Amino acid sequence: MEKKSVSCMIGPSILNSDLSCLSDESQRLIDNGADYLHLDVMDGHFVPNMTFGHPVVKCLRNKIKEAFFESHMMVSNPEKWIEPMADSSVNQYTFHIEPCEDVPTVCRKVREAGMKVGLAIKPNTPVEAVEEYIEMADLVLIMTVEPGFGGQKFMNDMMPKVRHLRKNYPNLNIEVDGGVDLKTIQCCAEAGANWIVAGTAIVKSENPNHVICSLRATVQNSFSKNDL
Repeated sequence: MEKKSVSCMIGPSILNSDLSCLSDESQRLIDNGADYLHLDVMDGHFVPNMTFGHPVVKCLRNKIKEAFFESHMMVSNPEKWIEPMADSSVNQYTFHIEPCEDVPTVCRKVREAGMKVGLAIKPNTPVEAVEEYIEMADLVLIMTVEPGFGGQKFMNDMMPKVRHLRKNYPNLNIEVDGGVDLKTIQCCAEAGANWIVAGTAIVKSENPNHVICSLRATVQNSFSKNDL
């Protein structure tokens, strides 16, 4: 496999924003340097919480025309929401493999709908479970907290999964999500994560641009040092 450099991308989770003014909050994050918006979609079944669905995402897209939207589908039936999210102009559809009976079919339908494919695994899911599908994906998301709620403590013991993927799939986009902040970003970067989701650390900061720039610099410096 020809080795290519992977780019660092910082994506704030808007779950921690003031949802009563979501478009303004989202635009603020983009204006402060966010590379994409991470949209947490929960159904109250796959995870014990509910957030928002495609009607909210579509309204958000009507206000924010150009930003890259990643929908993180924490839902029991990810196939059901492919077309509605595509209709809402989502760019990347990241779904959990755990509830899927036919991951390749979901990947194919996501791509046919015009979206990039992201595959996500929960902390208790071994990294080997996702490997057979990597050729179908644009990105693999390693959850560093239990999905369902923001503000949880970062699980450092998920980093071996990231290291394994980076070693074996050097061109893969690897995303981490959950408890990532200025204190935990170094181990994420050293393990090889290049797509960084941060919620509270960015959204609740008095200077989100500083946080975004610091997260990006840590990843870029680590990758440069390790020739990634």
